[in-house]
Amino acid sequence: MAERAALEELARLQGERVRGLKQQKASAEQIEEEVAKLLKLKAQLGPDEGKQKFVLKTPKGTRDYSPRQMAVREKVFDVIISCFKRHGAEVIDTPVFELKVPFARYLAMNKLTNIKRYHIAKVYRRDNPAMTRGRYREFYQCDFDIAGQFDPMIPDAECLKIMCEILNSLQLGDFLVKMNDRRILDGMFAICGVPDSKFRTICSSVDKLDKVSWEEVKNEMVGEKGLAPEVADRIGDYVQQHGGVSLVEQLLQDPKLSQNKQALEGLRDLKLLFEYLTLFGIADKISFDLSLARGLDYYTGVIYEAVLIQTPVQAGEEPLGVGSVAAGGRYDGLVGMFDPKGRKVPCVGLSIGVERIFSIVEQRLEALEEKVRTTETQVFVASAQKKLLEERMKLISELWDAGIKAELLYKKNPKLLNQLQYCEEAGIPLVAIIGEQELKDGVVKLRSVASREEVDIRRENLVEEIKRRTSQPFCIC
Repeated sequence: MAERAALEELARLQGERVRGLKQQKASAEQIEEEVAKLLKLKAQLGPDEGKQKFVLKTPKGTRDYSPRQMAVREKVFDVIISCFKRHGAEVIDTPVFELKVPFARYLAMNKLTNIKRYHIAKVYRRDNPAMTRGRYREFYQCDFDIAGQFDPMIPDAECLKIMCEILNSLQLGDFLVKMNDRRILDGMFAICGVPDSKFRTICSSVDKLDKVSWEEVKNEMVGEKGLAPEVADRIGDYVQQHGGVSLVEQLLQDPKLSQNKQALEGLRDLKLLFEYLTLFGIADKISFDLSLARGLDYYTGVIYEAVLIQTPVQAGEEPLGVGSVAAGGRYDGLVGMFDPKGRKVPCVGLSIGVERIFSIVEQRLEALEEKVRTTETQVFVASAQKKLLEERMKLISELWDAGIKAELLYKKNPKLLNQLQYCEEAGIPLVAIIGEQELKDGVVKLRSVASREEVDIRRENLVEEIKRRTSQPFCIC
C-alpha cells in the first residue's frame, strides 16, 4: 500500500509538471518527454488510475420500480380509483403533501364547505425511515375524504363501505375493520382517573395492544409514564373488550362510562353507525375495538383501521392481524385551524395503505410464480411471408385508429416463429396474421396464443372480433 501511495504521489507531481510546461509553452520535445514519464507512472499504477470511482444508486429513501412492479401498481390504482369514482368523488391535486393537512388548507383557502374528493400522489416523510422495514422516504399517499355538514354517521358509513369494497376487490384475503371513537377513549380515560396531561401519551400505549400483551402495555403506562397501577387496571377492564353493536349497547348501560358526556355521544353515534353498516351489508366486517387509538391528534370522532387477518392455526383460536392496510376517521377541527375566522368544516375520510398492498400483491405473485403482464397489448400484427412490412403497417394503423392496443416487430422480414414466440413471452392474447392469400381473400387470420386456434376473419369485422375476445374483466393476478 505504501509503495502504491508513493507511486500515486509521483504521478500527481508529474502531472503537475506536465501542466506547468504546457502553460509555460515549453518545447514540444520537452513536453513529450515529460508526458512519456507520466504515462509510464500510470502504467505502473494500473488501468484504474485516474478514473473517478462512483456508485450508481437512487437518492436516499427512494427506489426504482420495474415494469412488472409498475404493472401491479397500476392495476391496484385502477381498482381503487374506480371505487372512488363509483361513489361520486372528484379528484384534486395539491403541492407535495403530508397526510390530511393540505386538504384542510385547500378547503380553508378556497372557502369550500363541502366536497367529496380523492387524491393519489407521491409524498415524502420528514424523518429518516428504516428502509429495511419497508418504510421509504418517498411513497404514495391515497386519500378519500368527505367534507361538509351532514346528518350524523351517513358519510362515515360510506367511508367504511368504500374501504370494504376496495379490500374485497383487491382479493388480499380476509380482513377486519377495527373501529372506535376518540370521544369514547377520552371519556374512558377520564372515568378511569387518567390526568388530562397524560391522555395522549397513555393513548399511544393503548394503541400498542395489537402488537404486544396487556401486561407489557400496563408496565409501560405504570413504569415509564408514571400512571397509578389501579388506574391502569381500570383501563385494562375496558380496552381488552371488542365486539359488535351488542358491546356498544352494553357500554351504554355502563354505570360510569354512560355518565361521561363525551363517551355517551360517541357510543350513541356508534350505535347509529352500526345500523347504517348493516344496511350497507358490511357490519360483519366491523369490530368495535376499545384498544384502537389512532395516533394522530386531529381525530375528533369515529376512527377505524383495516387489518388483514391470518386463518387460525387451530380451531378456537382468534384470527391474528398481519398489518394495517387502510385507516381513517373523523376530523372536524382541522379546517378551522387554517381559516382566519376559525370556521369549522366537518370532515371524515380514509387512507389506503397502497405501499403495503403493493408489497403483499408482489409477494403473492412471486410465491405463486405467476407471470405478470407489463403491457396491455390486445393483438400482435404478424406476417407469414417476406416483403409484407407495408401491409403490416397499414393493418396496425387501422387497429390503432380504432382504439385497439397493438404491436408489431420492428423488422422488415421477421420470421413467423419469432413473432409468435414474442407474443407468448409478452402475454399478448391474439395474433393477427396476414399473408399473400389472406390479402387476396380480404381476410385476416386471427390466432389465439393460448389455444393456438386460428380462424379467418373478414378485415372489416376484425376490430369488432378483437374487442369481443379481449373484453374479459381484468384481474390483478
